[in-house]
Amino acid sequence: MNCPYCGSPDSRVIDSRETEGKEAIRRRRECMACTQRFTTYEKIEEIPITVVKRDGSTQLFHPDKLLRGLVRACAKRRVPVERLQGIVADIERELREEAAYQVSSERVGEMVLERLQRVDLVAYVRFASVYRQFESVEEFKHELESLAREGIR
Repeated sequence: MNCPYCGSPDSRVIDSRETEGKEAIRRRRECMACTQRFTTYEKIEEIPITVVKRDGSTQLFHPDKLLRGLVRACAKRRVPVERLQGIVADIERELREEAAYQVSSERVGEMVLERLQRVDLVAYVRFASVYRQFESVEEFKHELESLAREGIR
């Protein structure tokens, strides 16, 4: 780490601590040449998650895109956006913990449905209808009957 004041590559760490969200380490450093102090942040460079779509194409996992889909499914429902953000963060965390850097869109969809079912059933059915590509009233009916069999109200 070069000193921002004199450019010297020699510095020593005076103090290290995690940031509040624990996403980075904050380090106070002192330049060995000019004795100026400065702060650096160290963050792990995460491997991007790739989603394999139904047609075989791939794209990067975008949490904001998933959040938009959840917001649409929850339109005019009393589901706080923070709860939806939590679902997205939970899914991303689970994929990273499993080191699933390439995941099918079907897996992501099922993860969403599993969580959405516990939050709001109307939003669940809305999301399922798009995700599972319902084309008839019978498919809706079948999904609702399945929920009823599982004892979910």
